Order: sequence, then structure tokens, then C-alpha cells
Amino acid sequence: MKNPMFDPEIYARSKLLIGLIGNGIRRSLAPVIQEGEAEHHGLHLHYQIIDTAERTDPQVLPELLSAAKTMGFAGLNITFPFKQAVLPLLDEVSADARAMNAVNCVTIRNGRLTGHNTDGAGWAWGFQRMMPQADLSRVVVLGCGGAGSAVAHAALGLGVEHMVVVDGEEAKAGALCESLRSRFGASRVHTERDVAHAMHGASGLIHATPMGMLKQPGIALNAELLQPSMWVSDLVYVPMQTELLQAAQALGCATLDGGHMNVGQGFLNFKLFTGLEPDVARMDAHFRHLAARPSPLTASV
Repeated sequence: MKNPMFDPEIYARSKLLIGLIGNGIRRSLAPVIQEGEAEHHGLHLHYQIIDTAERTDPQVLPELLSAAKTMGFAGLNITFPFKQAVLPLLDEVSADARAMNAVNCVTIRNGRLTGHNTDGAGWAWGFQRMMPQADLSRVVVLGCGGAGSAVAHAALGLGVEHMVVVDGEEAKAGALCESLRSRFGASRVHTERDVAHAMHGASGLIHATPMGMLKQPGIALNAELLQPSMWVSDLVYVPMQTELLQAAQALGCATLDGGHMNVGQGFLNFKLFTGLEPDVARMDAHFRHLAARPSPLTASV
């Protein structure tokens, strides 16, 4: 007998399947945050972790993207190490994501995959919120992967006067430098091989390497290169208090943990996936509550 209180069409419209593709993400906080916010909107959202385990080569992506379309996913988040590798596999890419050469969010509509980048805007949201008076005269970006590229673009967009890009892979640093110059002007960006030389006279540091994560403890540069007058933004958010941030705080530097970027890109992803306006303060409070637990999950996106 048909339940008169149940409308299958309305129920179908209120259901959403989202996924996260990445490596080492089985303990991600993203499902809890996204599903929790969806509940407040009366939406049945399931956020599926798709961990590639030991496979880090991009050859795994075509099969996963095809499966997501077949299974009716509305979207995917893309994280390390696939943010750049996914680009050529998409039907469309937003202008920002194309310029940043990185995608962390894919929406799926009518079988078409559209790539977006919310990392840059997410970081900018947290930075402007926590450091509105920061000195932007000379900023060093250490690490030129997908997140580093997005944040470098966002930082220049906020008014960084001069940026120094540093990466162990010179070709990667050079490619990002050229991308930034084409968008913001050649005089505002250059690369450096030597971190110590790059840090001379820096007003701020954006750390965008994996160093400091739970699986890669440590610090990516000599802490003696930090100065009390600098601000330090670390994109790593597990742990929230990295060795870099601890060293910077001991000197009296203003610091920004990676949780702010995580929340920023999280609420932007929610808007793209659902078309709904999230409660940012609620999502931020939820994230901070979960991340403060004795054994926090990995809030990876």
C-alpha cells in the first residue's frame, strides 16, 4: 500500500550523493561536516570517502570519475595528490581553477564534469577574517602543489605586493611563477631556489608543503629564518598546531592554522554541491569542536 505521507519525487530531490577522492583520507572530517550541515537544511546527503590507498598515480582517476557519473554522484571533492592531475579529465573548468591549475571540487550535472577551485577563496576567507591588517609587502609561498598554487593566486588577489615562490622542484615553481605573472604582472612574482634567501625581508610566509602532517612530521624550513614581525599561514590542518606554527608563536608571530582554509573551502563546496546557503558560523563551530577532540579525525579536502 502506498504511503500517502511519502512522495518519492520529493524524497529523491532531497537526496544527494557526494564523494571525496584522495590518498590517505579514510579518517576525513569532511563527511561529518557536510552531512551535518545538510541535515539542518532537510537534505539527505551522503558523503562517501574514496581512498585510493597506495595508488597515487593519476591513472586511477578516469575509472573513478566514470563510476561517480554512473552511480549518480552530484559532485566530488578532489584532494592530494590529484588536484592537478584531474584537470584534463573534466568537461569544463572554471576560470579560477584553470588559472590556478588545480581543481578541488567537481560538480556533476547531466553527465558533465565541471571543475572548480575553492581552496584559494577558502583561504582568503580565513585570512581576511583573522588577519585583516597583515603586512602584504613581501610574501613567501613555500610549496607549489595544488593548494599552494590556489593560495598563491588568492594572496596576490588580496593585494600582496611582491611574492617569492619556492619549491624543491624548480620546474613546478617556474610554472607557477609564470602563471602568476601572466595574471598579476611580471614585477610582482619571482622564484628562489634558496629558502633562506627567499625569507630575507619577508613580511609573511604561506606554508603549502605536506611537511608537518601526521604522516610527515617536522618543519619545512629552519625555524631561525622566522622573525617576530612576520605572519605565518600553514595550510596543514592535521595537526592544527604544527611544529611550524608552534615555532612561529614562540617568537610572537601572528599565525593562521589550516583549519580556516578547510572551513572556508568547505562551505563554498557545500554551496556548489547543493545550491543552498550554509550557515558558515555553524560549520566553523562544528569543525572546531571535532578537531579539538583528543584523537581528531583528518579534516582533509
